[in-house]
Amino acid sequence: MSISFLLNGKTTTVSNVPPTHTLLDYLRETRGLTGTKEGCNEGDCGACTVMVSDGDSHRSMNACILFLPQLHGKSVRTVEGVATGDTPHPVQTAMIEKHGSQCGFCTPGFIMSMTTAHANGATDHDDQLAGNLCRCTGYAPIIRAAVAAEEVAKPDWLGKDAKALDALKTNAIHPQSSDELAAWYEANPDGTLIGGATDVGLWVTKKLAALDTVCFISQIKDMCQIETTKDGMRIGACVTITALRKATEAIHPDFAEMLRRFASTQIRNTATIGGNIANGSPIGDGPPALIALGATLTLRKGDTRREILLQDFFVDYGKQDRSAGEFVESIFIPTQTDRLKCYKLTKRFDQDISAVLGCFNFHIEDEKIVCCSIAYGGMAATPKRATHVENALLGQPWTKETITTALPAFAQDFTPMSDMRASKEYRLKAAQNMLQRYFLEDTQNAPRVLETTP
Repeated sequence: MSISFLLNGKTTTVSNVPPTHTLLDYLRETRGLTGTKEGCNEGDCGACTVMVSDGDSHRSMNACILFLPQLHGKSVRTVEGVATGDTPHPVQTAMIEKHGSQCGFCTPGFIMSMTTAHANGATDHDDQLAGNLCRCTGYAPIIRAAVAAEEVAKPDWLGKDAKALDALKTNAIHPQSSDELAAWYEANPDGTLIGGATDVGLWVTKKLAALDTVCFISQIKDMCQIETTKDGMRIGACVTITALRKATEAIHPDFAEMLRRFASTQIRNTATIGGNIANGSPIGDGPPALIALGATLTLRKGDTRREILLQDFFVDYGKQDRSAGEFVESIFIPTQTDRLKCYKLTKRFDQDISAVLGCFNFHIEDEKIVCCSIAYGGMAATPKRATHVENALLGQPWTKETITTALPAFAQDFTPMSDMRASKEYRLKAAQNMLQRYFLEDTQNAPRVLETTP
């Protein structure tokens, strides 16, 4: 297999490497581009951040959990390649002038996140840099540098890279359609499907797993689409969290706001919603909101498709209703007038795994609860609906007394565990409080604040 991509503006071809060889190892060990640092090696610290472009689309990504085949036909820029000749990139100049670097280890990663934001015209710097950690500066001078560079012209190499990519769009090495994927997976049911590799990457870097039979699916065009009709929204399994967030901002703003806290910009740019679901984690942020919205999955094996409610997909810890060779092809969210609310409870605001995630979708008519859907992450072995609580609420008046009466039913729905993030008692109390908060926000127009911490 031969992989071709642009590296700092020059065509690069790589052959005879394992499919799970990371970009970070290639840059440092093969190319000597040691500006890209290895920090955590699991996509958390941002020291290895690079910019990956596809035409006019620019994304910051973590090189430590990017596999080389994911880069075929794309452009990669490292910190060594952002200057134009002897002229530093605007964000490099600003970092110097604003004293944004001290020990310097994290600086290349910051530069690349800022370079990507600059290329995209992004000004939400707190979000753009949430995936880059620094022990020295306190972040303030780095943010000042990002602001200072906003109005400076973009470098010419952005346009040159986009034109040069046209020559690399041939000789596809991945399936290009869901039909091709279905045929491959039916023939290789024990193979590993890799979308963003934000989880699989850790199998390789932390567990030292050897994955020989793999299929990279992030470039399957029909699975990267979002289609909106009067009946609802169909989301391809390869849609990134970044793209999903943009698509849901207008219709489900609380879902989009929760996705803003999904890991970091680098991870959101890479991770797919299909992977987030198929991974089956009890603390995955996507499923509880989608369950509360009544989402269904389309599962495919060969030429056969079946639809299943997302809530029924999760059978037990690590077990899903999916046969060998069957994959998640798309997710469908039906159109609704009810307003979803999501509460993500973490120890820190950015880039943290939920201790409890509660999602609520109620329909109230004539001050009565006509229907309700309540789903939680972090409360059971799978993402799970609070069915006993829902039954205690259905048909009841929309009052504080109704909510209070329903609270004991949480103990029938959930027996949470204690771990490093929260005790079982805390989780149960937090889940109850989230329902009370939903009621207060709905009836008293209380301010919606997502920055909840244990």
